Amino acid sequence: MKILTIAGTRPQLVKVAAVSRELRKHFTEVLVNTGQHYDYNMAGVFFEELQIPKPDYDLGVGSMSHGRQTGNMIIKVEEVVEKEQPDAIVVYGDTNSTLAGALVASKLHIPVVHIEAGLRSANKEMPEEINRVMTDHVSEILFAPTDRAVENLKKENITNGVHLIGDVMYDAVLYNMRLAEESHSLSDYQLTSKSYILATIHRAENTDDRERMNAIVNAFLELDSKLFLPLHPRTRKKLESFGLMEKLKGASNVILSEPISYLEMLLMEKHAAAIVTDSGGVQKEAYFAKVPCFTLRNETEWVETVETGWNQLVNPLQDNLVERIYSFQLKEYRENLYGDGNAGKRITLLIKEYFSRAMEGEELWAIQK
Repeated sequence: MKILTIAGTRPQLVKVAAVSRELRKHFTEVLVNTGQHYDYNMAGVFFEELQIPKPDYDLGVGSMSHGRQTGNMIIKVEEVVEKEQPDAIVVYGDTNSTLAGALVASKLHIPVVHIEAGLRSANKEMPEEINRVMTDHVSEILFAPTDRAVENLKKENITNGVHLIGDVMYDAVLYNMRLAEESHSLSDYQLTSKSYILATIHRAENTDDRERMNAIVNAFLELDSKLFLPLHPRTRKKLESFGLMEKLKGASNVILSEPISYLEMLLMEKHAAAIVTDSGGVQKEAYFAKVPCFTLRNETEWVETVETGWNQLVNPLQDNLVERIYSFQLKEYRENLYGDGNAGKRITLLIKEYFSRAMEGEELWAIQK
């Protein structure tokens, strides 16, 4: 049996590694990198450092408008699929690469396997929300990371083929944290454990809004703690265009950095006193590291982190970020909120079961597991 896996961003490829280790024990896997992340840390060293299988196809789509990018991906992915003739296509999360792969598969009547199915932010202004909803509705097998994700799918009348398996990102973090501690050190940045706040900003709802960015920067300058801020290329460009970069450069408490590797990021997250972000992945990694997180968004698809109290949504125009950070009190920590680190194994076994049933002509996934 041949599985064709489609990814295109750094976070997706990290998850791919966790699942591919298991998939390749039982299937032939063909890995397609669409090249949606075309900038930092996507060279060969990225794959070597994280022990990620090298892509069989690198489509090099790069950056452009959402419609053009998705359209170009569809054309190139379809060419690969017609050549490889896979038995199933695996997609991850909610990117344009996810949607492109799912659409190609559904048009060619190839089963779509969606990992991280059922996530919802209820904000359809986010391209990711559209991508994840559409992907779920054409998927044959849906691997949900949480109970809430399963409930979201039920509300949309999606029940067949839905499986609660835990979060593959947790698998990845457990595996990669050891690599991070072996290969990197806080001393590289003249920092010590729990002495700094880590921040990442990259979403358009923040970076493209001058007023929000000004409020975020002013809050950073008010912090008494050191702030470590690796800058996404788009964020740097926007800060410069808004005239805010000089304020950050002149701040004694701010350490600016070029984008850091995934392993460096894991290490920074583990040892931070607090994390400020607008990234979906970093919110979860903060929870895994038992570090309080302050998310500069009005909503999140990872609602469980908010409900436990370890993640707080912060509107930089209305809420006092500095006060939120310094008034945080440790909460009870819920273990296994996102599974036990064996999601990749469950995914592989369930795909095997799917094909076994298909070959025997049985009704597939009539009962949700």
